[in-house]
Amino acid sequence: MTEIWVPLVGGLLLLVAGGDLLVRSAVQTAERLGMSPLVIGLTLVGFGTSMPELVTSVQAGLRGAPGVAYGNIVGSNIANILLITGLSALLCPVIVTRSALWRDAGVMFVVAVFFAGLAMVFPMGRLLGGMMIFGLIGYLWVVIRQERTSAQTSTPHDTSHAVSKTGPMQPPFPAERSLGLSIFIALSGLAMVIAGGWLLVSGAVALARGAGLSETLIGLTIVAVGTSLPELITSVIAALKRQGDVAFGNVVGSNIYNILGIGGTTALIAPSHVPEKIVRFDAPVMVGTSLLLMIFAATGMRIERREGAVLFAGYLAYLAMLWP
Repeated sequence: MTEIWVPLVGGLLLLVAGGDLLVRSAVQTAERLGMSPLVIGLTLVGFGTSMPELVTSVQAGLRGAPGVAYGNIVGSNIANILLITGLSALLCPVIVTRSALWRDAGVMFVVAVFFAGLAMVFPMGRLLGGMMIFGLIGYLWVVIRQERTSAQTSTPHDTSHAVSKTGPMQPPFPAERSLGLSIFIALSGLAMVIAGGWLLVSGAVALARGAGLSETLIGLTIVAVGTSLPELITSVIAALKRQGDVAFGNVVGSNIYNILGIGGTTALIAPSHVPEKIVRFDAPVMVGTSLLLMIFAATGMRIERREGAVLFAGYLAYLAMLWP
């Protein structure tokens, strides 16, 4: 059992330490580059913490295990919304900006519908994979361009208004810290998060397979939650530090990247069909939870603690429906 528990414990420690470094340095990097914390949450934090999903899904696809590959993608998106956003909101209400809601969460919902619809009709082939990658690049281009434009014309009013609802923002690092050092620390935290997720998933999968669980169930639960732990740790730490844009952008960015980036890359490298169980049940659940997140975020432009409780309870109900 040592070979299972050592990766589990070591991975968790790396996730906690790396998540703290990543959030604090990413916010300072955003300020020094003239970009909003939302963009950093959508890109560096959101996509970076999805690296365990990328590695796991591509390797599963190459090994002929589409249940693990696509179960990981869909299950991670469901966990990001219900489990991670739910826990983050329970700790501290998550402030949501209008651009994060209508542009980014809207794209997340459209992408979820796109994937669920196509998976019912077509196999995940190289053509669809290429379209997904192209869509991700286009989305990033639009986000960065819009945020740079708004940064040149905006005032600090919106930020102070958001902060006033949740308390003072904690300074990430001393102001004199250089941009290069901030980026280095952020990348170091990201590397720790990725390594921690890798170790944790390795131990969890070994534990699950020893218990005789099915491939698709492992992908939807053990692997999905394990590879989502970087997002969980990062979003929870961001919520505790009153960095609502980072927490929300992390979840939304990860979900977009999981489908377009990881799904697209997996389809390009190892084309396959999405398992029927995922197509008929889990993909529609992903679409429904994406819509629910948008509804909660639109009520007062924040996700309250009671809404977080509903999301978290929803994840427990989802697991109860999956587990044999």
